[in-house]
Amino acid sequence: MIQRIQSIYLLVATAISGGLIFVFNLWENLKEEIFALDLFSRDSVFLKVIPLLYLLSAVVSFLDIFLFKNRKLQFVVGRLVILINLFLLGLLIYVSLTLPGEILISKKGIGMFLPILVILLIVLANKAIKKDEDLVKSVDRLR
Repeated sequence: MIQRIQSIYLLVATAISGGLIFVFNLWENLKEEIFALDLFSRDSVFLKVIPLLYLLSAVVSFLDIFLFKNRKLQFVVGRLVILINLFLLGLLIYVSLTLPGEILISKKGIGMFLPILVILLIVLANKAIKKDEDLVKSVDRLR
């Protein structure tokens, strides 16, 4: 059933990870704002991985919505999305601390905190999936 609360959490996580990277910048130089998709044109491999991880997180969390028939697999895929976002968050922190010319980078954008929101939503979705699984197990015991 797609109309469950965890599907809404997963859909919002997909929208944040796949849609808001076009709206919010990652950081701002004196000259320009750097968005996630602007990093594809950079030379560093670390910088090219960041938008890929954002998009991978969006795709996997969207596909996780349709695994409602297999709740255990849906739970595991949710944990995979959490790991992807934790890796993405660590990579963003590493890049923000090692960027050359830190004096020129005056502001960090809200796009760097999007993985935290996605992790929170996936944790809530996994909690709801676990609650559904426990409900099904309790009904099976009565039979």
